Amino acid sequence: MASGGLFGGGREKKRFLFIICVNNDEIFSECQFYIDKLKVPPGYSKSVRVIRDARGMCQAYNSAMTEEPAKYRIYMHQDVSILNPYFLYDILEIFESDKKIGMIGMVGSKKLPPDAVVWHGERVGNLYSLDPDNVDFENYRYSVDEGVTDVEAVEGFLMATDADLPWREDLFDGWDYYNLSQSAEFRKVGYRVVVPVQRKPWCAHDESVNNRWDFNAYRKKFMTEYGYGK
Repeated sequence: MASGGLFGGGREKKRFLFIICVNNDEIFSECQFYIDKLKVPPGYSKSVRVIRDARGMCQAYNSAMTEEPAKYRIYMHQDVSILNPYFLYDILEIFESDKKIGMIGMVGSKKLPPDAVVWHGERVGNLYSLDPDNVDFENYRYSVDEGVTDVEAVEGFLMATDADLPWREDLFDGWDYYNLSQSAEFRKVGYRVVVPVQRKPWCAHDESVNNRWDFNAYRKKFMTEYGYGK
């Protein structure tokens, strides 16, 4: 495993970059409001890269990753609010605690279910969520201890990385399974993918109704590529 990932050259080592696909400025304005309020560690900077008219999540994230020289990248949805004002301090501490940690999520699956549908199994982490099914989060478990939990995959509403690996837009050219794929790619080359303990959720996700038309097709691609369900 090469330190810094496959695209490590020339990155700004003390820069946090938020990468967000936007198609609704009203929703994004709240996301931006909370980003603006985040405390920044001394000597570091933060910025936001907005991507409009994206063809798919992997394509958008690849374009931002290759064009923007930042070591720490936070790939997130436009409808996410980061409520923890010390979020950047916290993820920096996690990354610096172990150089093998390559990705941090707020919610994740320690073990993906055989059908690779994350909500069919128990997840770890914490989250405030508003979704169309009014789902509660009793299945989210977190330890009373500090630290992180290693997971197979993180939820895609927020994915923070300190290494760059290409997103698999050759397989996932839409809006589903990009997060599970990227989690698998990081783990495949030896990085840890983790979810931190959050006594109170660090984020809120105002999830809207998603188009699941292609969901099953991408699920099958993921299972074939990464050997799930065998």
